Amino acid sequence: MKYNFDETVPRRNTNSLKWDAAENDKVIPMWVADMDFRTAPAITDAIVRRAQHGIFGYSRTPVAYYNAVINWFERRHQFTIQKEWILYTTGVVPAVSAVIQALMVPGDQVIIQTPVYHCFFSSIRNNQCEMVTNKLIYKDGAYSIDFDDLERKASHPKAKALLLCSPHNPVGRVWTKDELMRIGDICLRNHVIVISDEIHCDLVFDGHRHIPFASINREFLQNTVTCTAPSKTFNMAGLQVANIIVADEKIRKKIDKSLNINEVCDINAFAADALIAAYNRGEEWLEELKRYLYANYICLKSFLDLQLPSIKVLPLEATYLAWIDVSASGQFSRIIAEHLLRYENLWINEGTMYGDNGEGFIRLNIACPRQLLITGIEKLRLIMNYSL
Repeated sequence: MKYNFDETVPRRNTNSLKWDAAENDKVIPMWVADMDFRTAPAITDAIVRRAQHGIFGYSRTPVAYYNAVINWFERRHQFTIQKEWILYTTGVVPAVSAVIQALMVPGDQVIIQTPVYHCFFSSIRNNQCEMVTNKLIYKDGAYSIDFDDLERKASHPKAKALLLCSPHNPVGRVWTKDELMRIGDICLRNHVIVISDEIHCDLVFDGHRHIPFASINREFLQNTVTCTAPSKTFNMAGLQVANIIVADEKIRKKIDKSLNINEVCDINAFAADALIAAYNRGEEWLEELKRYLYANYICLKSFLDLQLPSIKVLPLEATYLAWIDVSASGQFSRIIAEHLLRYENLWINEGTMYGDNGEGFIRLNIACPRQLLITGIEKLRLIMNYSL
């Protein structure tokens, strides 16, 4: 491989949330979704060039920024975007919050599909909206959508939006075109807008294809707000840049106003240059990263199959976040997470962070050098053997 993903890059004492939030320096953090790999060299080079200029005054977002986004989604996802559809902001979570604030009123219902990314909960509650759960169906080691329940929930007169996670965090699903079509048809029939969080869209593994929800047909395009970012793809969350893609002009104006009211309508010069470099010159790095991440998944799965056969890691179609069924232990996921941290200095996420139907699961970030992953899963083995 051209890029060395086995390199251990010290991150402690760098003000890293992932590494420096722990109470002691023995903790191995495999919780929050950032990677322990250096970003693509093209991104670092762009930031260094910008820094060497030495003046960091107010900046504008150049046409090259929009072109980079447009060309990336056309090339990688066959999604044709127009420049005027793009609104930039500091992150996908601020984007989701701004969209809900722009399009909902207090008391409106927003549907989510749990277990799901936990920040969805706060974005809904902070805007005084009602959270309605369309729980995913877990059967035979895989997740699917409960479409009958979704139809019932969407038909409620207060239901105004579906907050879709695509690809899905934490269960690792890449929704098929048929699944997305059924979602879209239900939402159109019931006048429910789709807010599609597609932040993990570039971390999809062989055999699966991410389909931008808004790209399926014109009706879906006009009924969708798509939230994207290069942050997960290129490990640049700290640079704080994301995009909201909205084809409908009236909806776009409302969201733009919300972004301005909340003063999250600007990005810094480093973020703009980094995005341009990532989307224009980061593709080779990304393809090698995906191969390494999937090999990490196979390493984890093989280890668990051999050492802990009653503990199942679910199929990973996308993301670098392994969703692990630990229900055979008979322990609450919170207890397992606490014991891992207390006795083995391994920090993971308990499943109930993502909704009550996350009970019996844990989430493990596998985006790290393989040797560190092996150290972490050996710690998992020690605790789970004790539990079992």
